[in-house]
Amino acid sequence: MGSTGDFQLLCLENPLLDIQAECDDSVLQKYSLKANDAILAEESHMPLYNDLLSRKHALIAGGAAQNTARGAQYILPPKSTLFIGCVGKDEYAEKLRSACAAAGLRVEYRVDETQPTGRCGVVITGANRSLCTHLAAANEYKLEHLQSPKIWDLVKKAKFYYVGGYHLTVCVPAAMALAKEAAENPEKIFIMNLSAPFIPQFFKQQLDETSPYWDYLIGNETEAAAWAEAQGGDVKGKSVQEIALHMAGLKKVNEGRKRTVVITQGTEPTVVAVQGEEKVREYPVRTIGAEEIYDTNGAGDAFAGGFVAGLVQGKSLEESVDMGQWLAKLSIKELGPQYPSPKQTYSKA
Repeated sequence: MGSTGDFQLLCLENPLLDIQAECDDSVLQKYSLKANDAILAEESHMPLYNDLLSRKHALIAGGAAQNTARGAQYILPPKSTLFIGCVGKDEYAEKLRSACAAAGLRVEYRVDETQPTGRCGVVITGANRSLCTHLAAANEYKLEHLQSPKIWDLVKKAKFYYVGGYHLTVCVPAAMALAKEAAENPEKIFIMNLSAPFIPQFFKQQLDETSPYWDYLIGNETEAAAWAEAQGGDVKGKSVQEIALHMAGLKKVNEGRKRTVVITQGTEPTVVAVQGEEKVREYPVRTIGAEEIYDTNGAGDAFAGGFVAGLVQGKSLEESVDMGQWLAKLSIKELGPQYPSPKQTYSKA
């Protein structure tokens, strides 16, 4: 890569404005939320957003893949990363655009005239965070936007496609268009993130449709367990290592590239399974003191950002994992899915 990145990395998912506030357990109980979880909002959750706005709060450009895109751009040369999704025509969309511009991230949003920009209520209790997402405009993304001449030209020029699992609740055809474009072009790579346990649980069919195209799959131990539970059969109830190996061995369209599955486990070693290998590789995480942890919201997104940046730069699998762990460690010292300023430079563990 030269001095600029020519937008080699294209990310697709749901742009959201995070409304983040520190709360006590009574807020979790009031809205039937779990301390460390991610759900889609129902009607009963709608008052949550004004409730959080009435408290001391922070507004942050969010949405898992948008967080990952900002993280990757934090490491990569200028003009390396592009994010696509759908927003409303409102002030919150402008806040998202401004935050992404400040991070050097190019966005090409579809603008929906009827729905407001999506929101994610982030209820912080101690080191835990509960995410409650009202997709609104983010739910209105259309394949036609992706296939419009301007955007599809950007798709053609990109070499890495990253799709967050949350987008499978919105527009599967858009995710599949990127998956097939990668499979038909050997130099291109398709990366999927499981995103949350409810994706493999309740959107199993949509996720299974993408699985033959996974060049890389990223998730955490809870998401991997949920995937195994939904799949059933021999993989149900297995260890993280066994699940990762099973995922890696699934049927693949592009047989010329071995699939790699990356499962994080919080403070436990990151598990990596490569198609055709009998054993997983395990990489210890970078240590961090409990007193340094400020907010874990977005740590997984940050890991994905660092890992994908490593892939874009042609780094080894081991170094790409370390880059993910490095960025995640930086992120949890910040409020929300953010990265420190002035910008820090990656160095190997």
